[in-house]
Amino acid sequence: MVKKTRKEINPQQDVRETGAAETGEETTGTAPEDLQASPVDRELEEKTRECAENYDRYLRAVAELDNYRKRAAKEKAEAIKYGNESLIRELLPLTDSLERALQHADKSNDFESFKKGLGMLKDQLLCCLGKHGVEPIECACKQFDPNYHEALMQVTSREHENNQIVDELEKGYLLNGRLLRPAKVTVCKRPDDNGTC
Repeated sequence: MVKKTRKEINPQQDVRETGAAETGEETTGTAPEDLQASPVDRELEEKTRECAENYDRYLRAVAELDNYRKRAAKEKAEAIKYGNESLIRELLPLTDSLERALQHADKSNDFESFKKGLGMLKDQLLCCLGKHGVEPIECACKQFDPNYHEALMQVTSREHENNQIVDELEKGYLLNGRLLRPAKVTVCKRPDDNGTC
């Protein structure tokens, strides 16, 4: 009986072992470890991708915020520039009426008609301002209030109470309840019973 060597039984297995020995690999029948990604590598790739997405979102948010700031600044500048447009549009007919009144005054010597026309213009102006929240401060027979009145003079009078407004020199106005201009007034200072101030 003749003994067969390993080479003779399976010559292909020998070739595989020889090739593996030359390259330094072990033949185990499974794929090499470096061809499969480890869980740590997969997690690192996922976190890197997530980081890149977050950075992209951050850049987009910063750009959107910058665009919003620019747009808001532009809208604010336009609101300031054209904010009085409706008021001015309502005042234009008043200027037309003033021009007509001046033309009429050149042709006529009727002072009473001219005075009546000026009163109508004043009413038209106050009506226009009233639509926009402007209202006059009432001063007649009121007590002096430094929040709404500016005293220009003090007068001695027995007919008025102490610190009562005697005369209004310049009208004051409120804009939607806020002081726009104080009324300039004269205020009473009552004399003592001996006649001294």
